Formats: sequence, structure tokens, C-alpha cells
Amino acid sequence: MAVRFYYASGSPYAWRVWLALERKGIPYHRKTLSFSDGDLKTQEYGALNPRRRVPVLVDDDFVLAESAAIVEYIEDRWPNGPALFAREPRKRAIQRRMVREADDYLAKVGTRFATGPAAEETAEELREELALWEGAATGDYLTGDLSAVDLTVYPFMALFERIASRRPDFARSDFIGPHLSAWIGRMHALPIVQHTWPPHWKEAVSA
Repeated sequence: MAVRFYYASGSPYAWRVWLALERKGIPYHRKTLSFSDGDLKTQEYGALNPRRRVPVLVDDDFVLAESAAIVEYIEDRWPNGPALFAREPRKRAIQRRMVREADDYLAKVGTRFATGPAAEETAEELREELALWEGAATGDYLTGDLSAVDLTVYPFMALFERIASRRPDFARSDFIGPHLSAWIGRMHALPIVQHTWPPHWKEAVSA
């Protein structure tokens, strides 16, 4: 049975898993759910994930939620092909730390800035956070080779830029440094990113 992947367009967490599946070349069936249509509130989906969030991965009779855990499972379950994490334990530990930092800090401060009222305190907090990622973006990718760290951070940055660009007080160069900007451009050009670009974002551009 093919892997089933439950996804919702625009979710950076679900996008991360989609990128990982594509990067590893794993056959899968993608089931796109709609937030607005209440697909996550159905009894069927609640049986898969009682928290009613995306993504969920179903591999035969094994069901797993939480994107970071799913990406690690993908790496362990299908070790062949491009690696999502380094083999060397210390480098792998750093990558896991950076994934956690993206989830715990970058995602939260980016969301507060992009969706909340204008506040210089929040803007400064975001500048400080992005400066840390600027320092990590000195190579082609954030930890050397393309890894789970890049697949985690890029969806957050893409969503942040999409939302923040609508704010009159947002000047991209005030927040995103040259190294991080070059990394964003490099990620955007990857075939796996173009292939997995959120469908409703494409529709908005073409409308």
C-alpha cells in the first residue's frame, strides 16, 4: 500500500513533510484537506489525529502526526536516497536542534509580526531572530548539504514573506540579510520546491 500523506495547502508544517517525501523519492498518495470546508473536523480525520492538525502520514497500519517526527520517521524508514539528516552524530544533533529552534522561535515570532498589530518591539524581536538565521546561511544550505533544516525553515520563510509583504511597514531588506536572501532564492529555485508550491498560492497568482 502506498504511503498516504494528509496535507493542507499553505501549512508550513505539512509542506515540510511534502518536501521530505519528494526529496527522498518516496511514492505516496497526497490527500489535500481544506481548513475552510472543515475537513480537519471530520470524525474520520479525528481518528487519525485527535488534535485535528496537519500533517499526518499513514504507512500501512502505522499512523504518525507532528511534522518534525514524520520527517525523522521518513529518514529512518527509507534510509536510501538523499539524506535528510547527517550521519555523523554531532552534526545530526545540531540539525535536530535547528529544526526545534525553527519550530519554537522562528515560527512563533514570524507569525506574531506578520499577523499581529504593528509593534516595534515585535519587529525588533524578529530582526534578532532572523539575524541568527543569517549567520547560519553562509553556505549553499543551512548546515552544508540540503537537509531537514532547510526543508523546515523555508516554508516558514515563504509564508512569512507572503503575509508580511501585505504590511505597509514591512521592508524586506530591513529584516532579511544578504546571505539569508540568497538562500531563500536558492531554495525557491529547487525543483522539489516548485513542485510542492502551495496550490492555492499558485491560484492566487494566476487569478
